Amino acid sequence: MKAIIWIRSAVCALVLIVFGLSGCEEELEIYSIDAPADLQARIDSIAAAKAAIDTGDTTFLDISTALVGAEDNSAAWWTAFSDYFSIPTNKLLHLEFINNGAGVNNWNNWNLAVANLPDRDADGYSEYFVLRSDAFGWGNEDFDLSLISHNYSSNPEEAPSDEDWANFRSTLQGARVTLEIDHSSTGNVFVTATAVGTNGTELVMTYQQPVSATEDIVAFLVADGSHFKMEQAYLLPSRITSVEDVGPVSIQIDGAPDFIEIGDNNFWGNAVATVTYADGSSTQVDSTDLSFNVSPDLATTGEKTVTVAYSKTKQGAYGPAVSTFYTLEVTNAVSSLEVTMDPDVSTYYFYGTDSVLFHTQGVEVTATYSDGSTGVLANENLNFSKIPAVEGSQMVNVSYEGAVSTVTTTIPVTMVQGADQVGANDYSTGWWTDFSAEYNVASGASQTIKMYCYSNEINNWHSPSTILRRSDLSEYAVLRMDNYGWSGAQNTAGNLAELGWTLTNDWNFDMIAANLTGAYIEITVTNNGDDTADVHYDVTYANGETHFQDYAGITVDSSDLNFALVLEGAYIVIVE
Repeated sequence: MKAIIWIRSAVCALVLIVFGLSGCEEELEIYSIDAPADLQARIDSIAAAKAAIDTGDTTFLDISTALVGAEDNSAAWWTAFSDYFSIPTNKLLHLEFINNGAGVNNWNNWNLAVANLPDRDADGYSEYFVLRSDAFGWGNEDFDLSLISHNYSSNPEEAPSDEDWANFRSTLQGARVTLEIDHSSTGNVFVTATAVGTNGTELVMTYQQPVSATEDIVAFLVADGSHFKMEQAYLLPSRITSVEDVGPVSIQIDGAPDFIEIGDNNFWGNAVATVTYADGSSTQVDSTDLSFNVSPDLATTGEKTVTVAYSKTKQGAYGPAVSTFYTLEVTNAVSSLEVTMDPDVSTYYFYGTDSVLFHTQGVEVTATYSDGSTGVLANENLNFSKIPAVEGSQMVNVSYEGAVSTVTTTIPVTMVQGADQVGANDYSTGWWTDFSAEYNVASGASQTIKMYCYSNEINNWHSPSTILRRSDLSEYAVLRMDNYGWSGAQNTAGNLAELGWTLTNDWNFDMIAANLTGAYIEITVTNNGDDTADVHYDVTYANGETHFQDYAGITVDSSDLNFALVLEGAYIVIVE
């Protein structure tokens, strides 16, 4: 009889585990279990854990995707997702999972997306934000990095050090992570992420952001060189019924026009106002919520002072105002334009049929006004046309739209046909999405690729990178042009000198980004024949200034060495 009781109880325990601790409670109260020895204790522990969280308002959610991402951490970004978990207003979603990652980068761990719909392909789908485990993220106009707080730094007064981040990556391996996403009826979502590592370290990160106060929001996890084992998901009542309001403490204006023509009353133009509140957060505010005073008025030429004030609290209530000011010039009408300084880049290499963006750096355009006076116009007040993808001499149209009329001039450029291209002409190419052809380098030989670079010039690494890899595309290393890279074999990023590699360069790192467009680059990969390789970058800026970047002693298999080029926020035209 005891054996029969044991079978019934064991089956019941399995049902409990599979169906989220529901069912079979009455059977467990009737029968005792004595084999295996710890089974009863485990069941009692699970039951106690459930009782501790079940307030009578708990809604347990089924988990259909128990493993998110491949267990070898090979999942690329935005390819492996958890279930969608809808969170109604006034509910808190509680998730528990075991996190594992490649350990190479801080972001090779869990990532949380909060969106408006439970279908990434649905019409109208958008994300409120994506929050990474390493206290970084992005989102809509309400996203604010300054609202992320954490205990990752050993010195709370400073940003995490390299050692702190190494400890972070170590702690996250095998850590039990609890995510609480609280959809408050105040129209805000509050996220608390708690990771407890196998080393006993507890890491906590919080974030909050406005969301819909009435419609469900949706949360899901995303792998990126990582994987998660999902354990629990349930809904609880929201813990936040009100939010402390705070007032504005300062306002900043960016992008206001330097001048307007007399008769044009648009003194705001494309300016942006950013308000900072007493809690340290900041947000862009609509110009309709601002009040303005212009002194003296716009009816005469000369310098004017525009005072801007804002008087709403963070929750939208009216209170004491904050203000600032900027100046602009009211001028006579522009009657003609003249290019008084030529652009830094006047020859463009192209491939394909898409028109090319004109690079305005170095251009100076002088306006002649109706009263005969002259003045240099800022490039942001001018419109520059794209360049047709046609070989030979072409013209860039330059125009100024005034209150009275539109005046134009032209800038000559030369277009040269290239042999191939990597990246889109509008700089929209994301990382690891477009690659050059594959080049083989025989043992004892070198291969050089020559190209011109065109970049959005936001970051130094918006330039070509070199991938050293085998014929099966497994990587030896990825080496950026700006003295940074990582090893595919050792899973090591940043400090490549620890691998015995030699890195040398003569960069002024503060000036790389600003000089990428029009730069002529030669990349040479040398197979030394001794299972090491070297990579050499020769770079000539459009202004003639030269620099180099060298990587030496990279571990490879000399019998199987290929390379390809990859980039982001830029494109290259290969000429040879």
